[in-house]
Amino acid sequence: MPDLALKTESTPASPLAAEVARRRTFAIISHPDAGKTTLTEKLLLFGGAINLAGQVKAKGERRNTRSDWMKIERDRGISVVTSVMTFEFDGRVFNLLDTPGHEDFSEDTYRTLTAVDSAVMVIDAAKGIEARTRKLFEVCRLRDIPIVTFINKMDRESRDTFDLLDEIEKTLALDTTPMTWPVGRGRDFLGTYDIATGGIRLLDGGGAKTGAAERIDIADLATRNANLNVDEIREELALATEACKPFELEAFREGHLTPVYFGSALRNFGVGDLLEGLGKFAPPPRAQESNLRKVEADEPRMTAFVFKIQANMDPNHRDRIAFARLCSGKLTRGMKAKLVRTGKPMPLSSPQFFFAQDRAIADEAFAGDVVGIPNHGTLRIGDTLTEGEDVTFVGVPSFAPEIVRRVRLTDAMKAKKLKEALQQMSEEGVVQVFRPRDGAPALVGVVGMLQLDVLKARLDAEYSLPVDFEVCEFQLARWISSDDRKKLDVFIAANGSGVADDVDGDPVFLAKNEFYLGYTRERAEGIVFSSVKDVKKTS
Repeated sequence: MPDLALKTESTPASPLAAEVARRRTFAIISHPDAGKTTLTEKLLLFGGAINLAGQVKAKGERRNTRSDWMKIERDRGISVVTSVMTFEFDGRVFNLLDTPGHEDFSEDTYRTLTAVDSAVMVIDAAKGIEARTRKLFEVCRLRDIPIVTFINKMDRESRDTFDLLDEIEKTLALDTTPMTWPVGRGRDFLGTYDIATGGIRLLDGGGAKTGAAERIDIADLATRNANLNVDEIREELALATEACKPFELEAFREGHLTPVYFGSALRNFGVGDLLEGLGKFAPPPRAQESNLRKVEADEPRMTAFVFKIQANMDPNHRDRIAFARLCSGKLTRGMKAKLVRTGKPMPLSSPQFFFAQDRAIADEAFAGDVVGIPNHGTLRIGDTLTEGEDVTFVGVPSFAPEIVRRVRLTDAMKAKKLKEALQQMSEEGVVQVFRPRDGAPALVGVVGMLQLDVLKARLDAEYSLPVDFEVCEFQLARWISSDDRKKLDVFIAANGSGVADDVDGDPVFLAKNEFYLGYTRERAEGIVFSSVKDVKKTS
C-alpha cells in the first residue's frame, strides 16, 4: 500500500494542492484618501510588476497610477472600479484586488469581497478609523475574512499609537497584535522596531527592503535624531511587547485578531514587512459555499464564479471581460467549461491574467487565482463555470438602489443604441437598469451620485451618447416575488405603472417614497419585497 503523506498546509498531498497552497488572494479596503492606491502601487513594485510606482496626486505623467486606468479615475485621483492584479513574491502568487474606497461604489466592492480570502485594512495614522473603513470591515466580518492592518502615513503628524490600537479594538471589536512598532512619529519618525526579532528598520536606508531588520541599540537612535527621548521609546517598546496580545494564527484566520504593521506607503516604508506578513499568515484559498455543498480548493475539477464584468477596458476593441475567481482545480487554456446558468459548454480559449491595464494570456491558473475571460455578453455577474458538476456558488448580491433617475437622450435617433449600451452597463454592474412595463423610458438605479457621473462619462466616451438624468416620480426600488404565481400576476396588473423589469427580467416595484412602499406592502398579501437579490438566480 502506498505511503500516504499527511495532507497539511506545509506538505501538500499533490502538485495541484502545492500550487493552491502558494496562492494568496486579498483585497485592500480603506476610507478614501487613506493611501490605498499608493499602497497597491508599492506592493506591485515589490512584486516586480512595475518599475516606477505612480502617485495619485503627483504631477503630469507620473500621475497615472497603474491601478487606476479609467479616465474619470485619473481626472479625480480616486478609484471607482475594482482593479485586479497578479504578481509573484517570495515563492508565492498574490492576487490583489484593489477596491473602490468611495462609498458610491459599495456594490462593486461588496462583490469583490466575495472573491478574496483575506484583506488589508489601510488606516490613516492621523485620522484613525473612518466611516467607510467601518462599513467595509463589517462586510469582511460577515464573511469571516481575516484582516491585516496597515497604519499608513506615519511620517506625517499622527495620533498616539496606543490610541490607534485602542480605537481598532473598541470600534471593530477586534484584538490587535502589533508586529512592528513605530520609533518616533511625524517629522521625527525614524523607522520601525520588529517586535518578534528586536531588529530596527530605518526609514532612510532600510525602508524598501525585506528580510531581517538591523540590530541597532536603542541608545544609538538618539544620535540620529535629537528630538527622540530614548527612555520614552524604551518604555513604549516594553509596553508594546508585554501588554499587547501575542499573535495567534488561529484567532487571526477566524477573524478575531488583526496583526498591525506601521509605515508610509508613499515612502515605500513598511510595505515589505506587510507583504511578508501576508505571505506568512494570510490563508491559502478557502473552501467556497455552493447551493449543494462546500467546494474545497484542492479538488481536481475546475470551478469558478464571475464576480465582476468590465466592458471596454481597451476602447480600441469593444471588449468585455468577466473576472472569475477560481474556487477549485486547475484552469487550462483551451479547455471547455460548463456555464451552469444556461447548461451550455463555453470554450476558455484566451483566459487572461491582469496587471491593471496590462494583461497576459493565462496558459494555466489554479484555485485562488483571478482570471479574465473575454466574452460577448455570454457571462454575467454571479455565473458559475464548472467542469461538469451543476454547482452554483452563492452569496454574490445585488442591492436595491438608493437613487433612481430617468435617462434623457439628447438625440432621439440614438434610442436603440442607448438601449444596448444600458443593457451592457447593467450586466457589467455599473448601474441597475429598470424598464417600466408601461413602456415609459428606462430608469437607472445607483447607490451614489458619483455612479451617475461615471455612467454619463462612459456613455459619452465609449458609445458617443450624450445623456442627461432627470429626477423621476420614483425614489425606491424593491424586487417582488411570491410563492403563488397568480398573486404576483394580480399585483403586477394592479400596479402596472409602478412595475419594471430588471436586467434579468425579474419584476421590480417602484415606489414614490418610504410611506408609499410601506402602505403597498401592508396591503399586498403574499408578496415579498426585497432590497437584496442574489444574482446567481437563474434567469
